[in-house]
Amino acid sequence: MTSPAVPAKPPQSARGLTHRHIHFIALGSAIGTGLFYGSAGAIQAAGPSVLLVYLLGGAVVYFMLRALGEMSVRHPVRGSFAVYCREHLGGLGGYITGWMFAFEMMIVCLADLTAIGIYMKLWFPATPSWVWIAVTLLVIGAANLASVRWFGELEFAFTIIKVGAVVAMILGGAAILAFNLGENPELTGIDNLWNDGGFFPNGVQGMIAAFILVLFAFGGTEIIGVAGTEADDPDRAIPKAVNTVPARILLFYVLAILVILMLNPWRTIDGEQSPFVQIFSTLGVSWAAGLLNLVVITAALSAINADLFGTGRVLTGLAKEGLAPKAMSRTVRDIPVMTTASLLLVLILGVVLNAAFPNVFETIAALATFATVFVWLMILLAHLASRHNMTPDQVEALRFPVPFWPYGQWFAVAFILFTFGIMAWLPQYHLALAVGVGFLVLMTALYFITGRNKAVAPAASAHNRK
Repeated sequence: MTSPAVPAKPPQSARGLTHRHIHFIALGSAIGTGLFYGSAGAIQAAGPSVLLVYLLGGAVVYFMLRALGEMSVRHPVRGSFAVYCREHLGGLGGYITGWMFAFEMMIVCLADLTAIGIYMKLWFPATPSWVWIAVTLLVIGAANLASVRWFGELEFAFTIIKVGAVVAMILGGAAILAFNLGENPELTGIDNLWNDGGFFPNGVQGMIAAFILVLFAFGGTEIIGVAGTEADDPDRAIPKAVNTVPARILLFYVLAILVILMLNPWRTIDGEQSPFVQIFSTLGVSWAAGLLNLVVITAALSAINADLFGTGRVLTGLAKEGLAPKAMSRTVRDIPVMTTASLLLVLILGVVLNAAFPNVFETIAALATFATVFVWLMILLAHLASRHNMTPDQVEALRFPVPFWPYGQWFAVAFILFTFGIMAWLPQYHLALAVGVGFLVLMTALYFITGRNKAVAPAASAHNRK
């Protein structure tokens, strides 16, 4: 299969996101429920060694995003990685990748909706969670059905709030450590990293067990590729967004978790509330805890907002290729209204199920991790295949080539395969693994039963380009 020629740059008038929007979507995609709430489970599993897990997971994310960035700059197309997988891995590859991404985003949305219900109990312990979930779906649904520009502005505002909060938490935590503030200053300090069982209190197995929740925290970062196709200038917006990934991971994950671990012994992080909120509650800074609770709610809203946006675009791209129900290809003012409305209905059903089984956050996170790393694996394999089909001249002409080729790519692939091995090894992840594999088998069967394997619309056809 030869690589397609680089298409002419799409008309600017069709797009709705500026470089500012793309940059903040990329920034915000790294800060969500996985960090603000899921980090508690990761810390409980690994103790202070969770810092190494965030660094390793961050490296995988970076190489995956650089692969996606290379393909997106070379060939900007609505549907993003689902289209690239179809081009380079065949029809089934694109179909499975697109639907697995949609599955991933819906599971992540359920996790975020669950987290919002938990967060709101700090202020309204007697109010049922479904009230806040209903309000959330109304707000986010309206933003996604309005326009691409409105989505971008809402995500921009959300990201400013949560980025500012993480930075403030880091600075505030540093001040507490430097000046021995709080009710129990004797419990804070860098020696928290080794005082209670050492840096690896639960051994290497504990560190490995944390991989699932840490990778869940990074889930959704691939939306950069989807949002980039809506940009006014993909050639400029995508590289700048992707290149901020290492700094974001070091600042918002490694440094933030380091401050949390230094402020409180790791065993005191119980998961009953966000570790960010718990830190300040424990230290007696109640107003800061309330403020941070508002921020983590904003982060969850931001994640749901971005997930609906990305899923709608990918499924619409699949529908236009004949790989999803035709109704999903319909748009109004370039908004995938039918797809977004369908996803909102799925979320409502998911919320009902979640209400019946309220204590399943870790299982939801593990299932989301399975779907996430599967999508990442397909992106990496599509990129490896695309490079294999290029001539030396085409490789030389790439405007945003991946670094450390091909070692970075193979490192990321190996890490993802290792993650699947972890899920097969640890009993607490067997249910999530079974559901994930079951979804793969079901969608593969539907691919042939519904005749999707006979879809003939070319992956890079004009109607897919924005």
